[in-house]
Amino acid sequence: MAGGQERILRRRIRSIESTKKITRAFELIAQSQIARAQARIAGTREYSEGLKRSLAVCASQVSDLFLYPAPGASAERQAILVVIAGDRGLCGGYNTLCLRSAEKRLVQLRQDDFDVKLVTVGKKAESYFRYRHIDVEAAFFKMSNRPTFEDARAVSHFLNGLINENLDIALEVIGWRFYSIASQKLASVKLLPLQEATTEDADDADDTIAAEVANGASYFFEPEPESLLQILLPIYLEADIFRALLEASASEHTARQRAMAAATQNAEDLITVLRRKMNRVRQEAITTEIMEIVGGAEALRSLGTAEDRGQPDLEIIRPRG
Repeated sequence: MAGGQERILRRRIRSIESTKKITRAFELIAQSQIARAQARIAGTREYSEGLKRSLAVCASQVSDLFLYPAPGASAERQAILVVIAGDRGLCGGYNTLCLRSAEKRLVQLRQDDFDVKLVTVGKKAESYFRYRHIDVEAAFFKMSNRPTFEDARAVSHFLNGLINENLDIALEVIGWRFYSIASQKLASVKLLPLQEATTEDADDADDTIAAEVANGASYFFEPEPESLLQILLPIYLEADIFRALLEASASEHTARQRAMAAATQNAEDLITVLRRKMNRVRQEAITTEIMEIVGGAEALRSLGTAEDRGQPDLEIIRPRG
């Protein structure tokens, strides 16, 4: 019985060791991707912020055209919700938290009388909403690992078709924002209307055009701000979608690295516990065998003594001569 239990424990330890090798490999791969993703974000962030400041100036010259329609207004309130999740799992709560937040925001927009069109990036997002019978306008895959500018261009091109020059439409992107390896936050970023999107961080900006616009500075444009916005809007969407994809990718790699490191440590702890249990079972089996041997020897010795006591003493007679 003890030998069979020991074999079961050995087999389980070998299985966990194989799993630990896999989780360790995933951890190292994700760790190698984080530094590359950080460098790409740093190279994109400055351009995206500069473009947003330029759009803030243009949006400030076209005041009422780029605001949400008020509830109950005659104009139909339309919204586009872009959800950026991963194509794979094994990254802790990265996908789950994002998708639950997106579903909550979708319900909120519909309660505010918005006609919402849902666009997903990542297989997890598409399967999540399809399982809940929520219509998805478009789904994009294979962009979460190493997103390229062509990926962002494909998404923004589809969004431009949905917007169709309706610049008072509400466009929001829900995904993870990457600040550092130790800090990632789930955020809903407004890209349209332009006034709300481009002045969102104006209070925290020092010596920037966005801060000047917030303080009432005036600028002259050629061509007109409306024409300039038509030119800059597709570029703005491409840049911000690309930045969102990069930050989501870096956040996913960081979440996967943490999750796989925790899984590897859990595997090591479980292996230690099982080895102790196996050694205890083996020790008990050895002790049992020793006790059986000692007991058998004692039984044989007792049996021999009893037989010697029951036989008469024999006299050996030697022949003469």
